[in-house]
Amino acid sequence: MIHTVIFFTGWAYPPKDYNKWRELVYQWVKHSVERYGKKEVESWYWEVWNEPNGYWKGTQQEYMKLYDYAADGLKHALPTARIGGLNIAGTSGAGALKFMNAFVQHCLHDTNYATGKIGSPLEALLFHAKGNPTLKNGVVWMNMSPQLRDIAAGMKLAASYPETKNLPLIVGESDPEGCAACGMATNPSNAYRNGTMYSSYTAATFAREYELMDQYNANLIGAVSWSFEFENQPWFYGFRDLATNGVDKPVLNVFRMFGMMKGKRVMAESNRRYALQDVMDSSVRRQTDIGALASTDKNSAAVMIWNYHDEDRQSPAENIDVTISDIPAKQIKFTHYRIDNEHSNSYELWKKMGSPQDPTAAQIKELQNAGALQTMGQPATITTADKKTILHISLPRQGVSLLKLDW
Repeated sequence: MIHTVIFFTGWAYPPKDYNKWRELVYQWVKHSVERYGKKEVESWYWEVWNEPNGYWKGTQQEYMKLYDYAADGLKHALPTARIGGLNIAGTSGAGALKFMNAFVQHCLHDTNYATGKIGSPLEALLFHAKGNPTLKNGVVWMNMSPQLRDIAAGMKLAASYPETKNLPLIVGESDPEGCAACGMATNPSNAYRNGTMYSSYTAATFAREYELMDQYNANLIGAVSWSFEFENQPWFYGFRDLATNGVDKPVLNVFRMFGMMKGKRVMAESNRRYALQDVMDSSVRRQTDIGALASTDKNSAAVMIWNYHDEDRQSPAENIDVTISDIPAKQIKFTHYRIDNEHSNSYELWKKMGSPQDPTAAQIKELQNAGALQTMGQPATITTADKKTILHISLPRQGVSLLKLDW
């Protein structure tokens, strides 16, 4: 017997009464202000729909009408609220770009369906970016090129209009591929998710997003990992989540590292880092990509270093000399945080336990401890010379280090 699942039901189609739609949005925003406070709601960015080029069964113009009425309801409830769109899927594709361009044109120059005036509120541009992992002879190969091309396309479009070139840009979904709920049992190419392939890919990719921001002089204010929490599922099933059954995965520790990088971004150079255009053209297919991202504030500095390759396999560690200059202190506290097979990695420990699907309380505690962000040894005190220090580290393939200096 064949069962047909109807996914696109009434929710995917235009409303019969746009005034009721506007009133619904008005009441929702009004309720949010009453519950969370005006200041909190003013900090949010509102959007209308998600990936309308895939999950919207009306026409493009009907989407514009939906947006106009939603924006009007929002602004009546809270004039200082911020709204944007389009959170398009496959941003670099011809159809997606055409839709996104039509949306921007509508917000800037067309007659507003709800108000009859010219233009519609547009306070942020949102779009999605996805990579494309594949399986070759049983081995996962990642591909960040499509993800970076999607981001470049969104930034380039924003830069093409004087009215949007300085708008806040948000990569509403920034991920290695598109199906968070497709586990590795059903989609073997998603086997990257549990271990250090995902964490090193994330470090290498997000760093390139900063490069693209520089290239297009874009006002990138955020990139979202479209990850979820899957309750009552098998341990390490391979969903796109940051933790499994309450145990943190290595990828969560990359975001913890990013969170420790304070202040402003500063120049970081590497003789083993792929050029941005090379990665956008063909990802990382030759030698491994060893790159760095650095930040500093008044009393600290941080350098993130990764050793990444698209092919999901391990190889011996490489020795890396890291020179940090312009340190305004004679003595500094040095802490080395690490993600690899032996550090900040609950997945490797779980496999060593025999991959239990019903771990004991003691095993769960061990896994939780292994999932925390860990250091290489204890913090050390270093004396600088001429405002400079040279750190010598060894970083395995798929490893990520955060070198933290405090003074």
